[in-house]
Amino acid sequence: MKIARHSKIIDLINQYDIETQEELAAKLQEAGFAVTQATVSRDIRELKLMKIAKPDGGSRYTVMGPRDSQNSEKYIRVLKDAFVSMEMAQNILVIKTVSGMANAAGAALDNMNYSEVVGCIAGDDTIACINRSTDDTIILMDKIKKIIHAYEESTR
Repeated sequence: MKIARHSKIIDLINQYDIETQEELAAKLQEAGFAVTQATVSRDIRELKLMKIAKPDGGSRYTVMGPRDSQNSEKYIRVLKDAFVSMEMAQNILVIKTVSGMANAAGAALDNMNYSEVVGCIAGDDTIACINRSTDDTIILMDKIKKIIHAYEESTR
């Protein structure tokens, strides 16, 4: 549930100019997550969110750069935990995930900033990862296989 909540928080702060923890908690509750202010505070700290100034005054939460190694490890862990299988359909990589995890895994893939990926569309247990070409799809499949294999090795 925490991974799904974190994914939703990232979606929400990218979609809305959220200024306070209370606003974020309200948006999460609207999305079906039962959260307290303490949970939201902890999530903000764990996700390393920061506030930036808005051009018209005020501030809003944003995600720190995805190149951060701790964030990269989180994205890899989310992808690995969610991953079931993948299949190529020309320039689209169809990734099957554990039920309810496609959104989090799709967000992780998007935030890994692979040059091959144009974007991801996620449902409940399936991600359509659109790539620039069929060659890029093959390259991405290899990268994902390596990530999953390396992660499995490190957790043994």
